[in-house]
This record gives sequence, C-alpha cells and structure tokens, in this order.
Amino acid sequence: MARTEYYDDPSAPEPNSLVVAASAVVTDDEGRVLLQRRRDNDLWALPGGGMEMSDSLPGTAVREVKEETGLDVEITGLVGTYTDPRHVIAYSDGEVRRQFNVCFTARVVGGQLTISDESTELRFIQPEELDQLPMHHTQRLRIQHFLEHRERPYLG
Repeated sequence: MARTEYYDDPSAPEPNSLVVAASAVVTDDEGRVLLQRRRDNDLWALPGGGMEMSDSLPGTAVREVKEETGLDVEITGLVGTYTDPRHVIAYSDGEVRRQFNVCFTARVVGGQLTISDESTELRFIQPEELDQLPMHHTQRLRIQHFLEHRERPYLG
C-alpha cells in the first residue's frame, strides 16, 4: 500500500481517521540512530507505528521496533509528542490519517537486525549523515529534538 505525506499543504485530502502511534529513536553504542527506508514511500524514518488496543504507548514502540527491525529494545526516555494537525498521511486504500505520535528513546537489548516487509533497508546512521537521506521533515524534527539533548520532552 502506498503512502503520501503532506505537511501544511492546502491540496492535502481531509483526514478520515486519527491514529495514536509510537516511534523510537534507537541508538547503538557509537551514538548512531537506527533508521528504516520505508517500502511504502521510499523515505527514511524511525521505526514506529499504530497502537493496538492491547498496547501501552511504550509497548507500542517496543513492538513496532521488533516488527520492523528484528531488534528487542528497552525504552529509556521520551523525546516528545507530535500532534501537528498540518501533518496528514494518505494511504492508497483511502485512509487519510492524522497521527498522534509519541516518540521515545530506546536501547537495543537483543534480537538481530532483519528487514521486514515494511522496509527495504535498515541502517544505524551517524548524526552528521542524516541530512543526506531523503526523509519527511516530521521525522527529521524528532531526530533533531533527540540530538539536542533537551531537558524536557517536546510537546507539540
């Protein structure tokens, strides 16, 4: 299923769903950030996805990282909340969502890096290489907030 992301775009379709989601900035011992190249839009992104009825938000992040990367992680902190109504995501099946995303920090505790059916590539990226990757600016914002080592989570 294809995915198109809009931001502050008057031509964006009207949302027809609101999805609670979680993502995670997973880092390795070298301070590199784990990213996936998404199959649905060919952009680089943090692992993450929608919350299920049986999940907690931190549990959603842990589950999504495992499903999308094969890695087991432990949540270590909170980057922030991302709820900007100008960000709209349209899917080829007709869903047009607004997403309420809570972004966590996490560290690897097990598993093996494995590409899922949602991605075409997985890599730990040095922070200085991030600008070279095609990425939606909402993803870049979460990573930027993480790299700023803020005292308090971003609330937006």
